[in-house]
Order: sequence, then structure tokens, then C-alpha cells
Amino acid sequence: MEAEAIAARVWPGREVALEPLGGGITNRNFKVVVGGQRYVLRIGGKDTELLGIDRDAEHAASLVAARLGLAPEVVAFVEPEGYLVTRYVEGRVGDVDVARVGAALRRLHDGPALPSRFDSFRVVEIYRATAAEHGVAVPSAYERANEIAGQIERRRARVAPEPCHNDLLNANFIADGDRLWIVDWEYAGMGDPFFDLGNFAVNHELDEGAEADLLAAYGSDDREALVLMRFMSDFREAMWGVVQQGISELDFDFQAYADEHFERLELTAADRRFRAALH
Repeated sequence: MEAEAIAARVWPGREVALEPLGGGITNRNFKVVVGGQRYVLRIGGKDTELLGIDRDAEHAASLVAARLGLAPEVVAFVEPEGYLVTRYVEGRVGDVDVARVGAALRRLHDGPALPSRFDSFRVVEIYRATAAEHGVAVPSAYERANEIAGQIERRRARVAPEPCHNDLLNANFIADGDRLWIVDWEYAGMGDPFFDLGNFAVNHELDEGAEADLLAAYGSDDREALVLMRFMSDFREAMWGVVQQGISELDFDFQAYADEHFERLELTAADRRFRAALH
């Protein structure tokens, strides 16, 4: 078993117990017990560099996030493959409190710079090209979405990049008493901080009141930026699903995933708040 061979490299000569962890649709994760201590071994999926993932950058971001108290301790980094070992944290996966998330994102965005760049406007274009190279038909919805993205980019052109997570799905939060952990830093990089806020808001289907609570905890009142970046979050996610149709080996319906996010971004684009924010 590949995971056992990797664990033997990290803990040579030690007795190791492995247990698969569910939930991921890019990587494979295992709970590892060694000498009474618990860890998570993360094995990257096939061709994930085509999704814009740099494992060295993920490692660096994970170290920064751990020092900020936002992510579990990094225990090992297996080279050259880029497998990551972190401390296992007990808690309730997906149990999020909006105010705690807002405060955590402020801490992250005010933290040390990360070595990589995340530009959602370029990401969707790269995903389009990558999908086409792998024989995946690019949905007709792309062109209209990209036209709107261009308008958003002009509105956000002067925003200074800050360290961001960029993948704030519900499964990437673990509540542990008074602590809120954020995991899965493979897309982390310097980018528009409101991508994080919009990403969290749309993935958790926040209403206007909850968005206001998020922004208050974060220390901003820029609702327009949040609404605009909700659109970009779904555009990135839709095109991620398109690329995965051509490269992933996992048993998952990536076409339905992409369609779902295209449908949601179209609903966002038709919303009165989005139209007001855009124009």
C-alpha cells in the first residue's frame, strides 16, 4: 500500500496504524497513529499541478498558518513528492461560527507574506486552456462569465495582495472547543482578501445578515467587494470542476459539480446586490 510505504519513510522502524479519512475530492488523507501520537498524512492527487497546486508553496503556507495558530502543526514534508504530515486535531468538521471565521481571516490577511500568488482572474483562464488541452469541452457559460469577471477585475485592480487561503469549503474547518482550525492550504497564496470572504460566504450560503456579521468580525464594511467576489469564487470552482473532468482519477461527478457552480454564479449575477456592486 502506497500510504504504508510513505509512512515507513517518515517513521522508519516504527509501528504505524493507518486509517483513511474521507471528504476530499483532490487528495487522499490518512489518520496515522505512531507511538500514541496522531497525525494526518496527505497524499496529493494525480497531476494536481495542472490545478495550480505547488506542494512547496502549500508546505510554506501551512507553516505560516500553523505559526499564526490557524492550522495544525506541520510535522513532516516528504520530498520530492510533496506529501504533507500534520498533527491530527480532534473536533467537529464543518462546524463554523461566522464571527470566528471573520476574525481568523483578519489574522491571516494581516500575517506574513506567502511565496505563491493566487489571482482568480488568471486562474479561470488557465483552467480553460488546461481543460481544452485535455480534451474537455469548455462550457458555453464560460464566455459570459469571463466577460463579467473582466468587469469585476477592473473594479478590484488596485487591491494590494494579501496572504489568503482561497479554498474555504465547509470541510476545511474544524472546531475544537474555543479553537477554530483551517486545513487544506494547497491553494493558499497572495491575492485579493475579499476572494476569501466571498469564497466563504458563497460556500456557506450566507444571507445578508450573516455577511454583515462576517464583515464586522473581519473589520470591514465593504459589502460590494464581498458580493463581487462571491461570483469569482463560483467561477473558479466551476472551472476547477471542468479541468478535473480531464485529469482526475477519482470516482466523482465533476461535470455535475461544474454545472452546479455555473448555475449558482448565474443566480449571483442576476441578483440586485451584485448588479448594484458591479455598476
